Amino acid sequence: MISGIEDQSGVSETDGPDLSSYRIVAVVPCHNEAIAIEKVVQDLHQAVPGIIVYVYDNASTDGTDKIAAEAGAIVRHEHVKGKGNVIRRAFADLEADIYVMIDGDDTYDAYATPDMIRTLVEGHFDHVLGVREQLVDSAYRPGHEAGNRAFNRLVSKVFGMPVTDMFSGFRVMSRRFVKSFPAASREFEIETELTVHCMSLRVPSVERSVGFKDRPEGSESKLNTYRDGFRILQLILQLVRLERPVFYFGILGTVLVLAGLVVGLPVVVQFAQTGLVPKFPSAFLAASLVLLGSIVWMFGFVLDAITKMRREAARLNYLRLRAVA
Repeated sequence: MISGIEDQSGVSETDGPDLSSYRIVAVVPCHNEAIAIEKVVQDLHQAVPGIIVYVYDNASTDGTDKIAAEAGAIVRHEHVKGKGNVIRRAFADLEADIYVMIDGDDTYDAYATPDMIRTLVEGHFDHVLGVREQLVDSAYRPGHEAGNRAFNRLVSKVFGMPVTDMFSGFRVMSRRFVKSFPAASREFEIETELTVHCMSLRVPSVERSVGFKDRPEGSESKLNTYRDGFRILQLILQLVRLERPVFYFGILGTVLVLAGLVVGLPVVVQFAQTGLVPKFPSAFLAASLVLLGSIVWMFGFVLDAITKMRREAARLNYLRLRAVA
């Protein structure tokens, strides 16, 4: 997925293509971000002149929508709670050449946006991932950094493509990437789904380092370390089952076959010695486990063929959309 992390130092605002020739929209999902949202909107407007900032208010109760509108954003509402629901709605509703996704909590350096957009255009990429670099040691909540690394290694290993920061909420994407993304997740698993979508379709993608800092004082994170971590793990297992069925069902099938061999080995040894099968229930269980394991293996191969056809259809749909030129 990733062709290496590039630093954004040494790039002036006048370098590269004229960004004013593109329709660029920013999608900013928000839930009770009244303290931070004004600065996020203002920074985006200053960083990328002409950008259209859409703040999607997700059932806020602190006046986030009014503050965002006063700051110059177009405010829309998604009443079904969950960041995934917001992104699904925004990607379906908005039409643009380039999409910027950034959280509304003012933890990401919005001034990295033009450099990420130029990277997308000049490199003919469809997805630029903002890899978080802590500006202060306390930017990551306790346990989040270690959990992030562990999940990155797991997904990179399973899907065979490296990723450095799969949970980053700061991304720049092309229209054909956005419109080919199914967005099935409901909550904070959306970043994982975006990452796996990159890997599954093997779209041109690159990483860029971006600054990451503490939330503003008085602002509270909506993440729950254990609850959201468990949901993300569930999603990863589900995506492995859907995207790597031979791997997933191969493990299950192998476990069943090995269990059958363990149960059946004493029966085989006794039969070789005496010519009798006194433990018929054990023999029946062993044969059943081996047969079931073989069926599970075959099930994985059938699903793999279906997955390849689904990927081909998704790839053709992706290729029908115009690339950023």
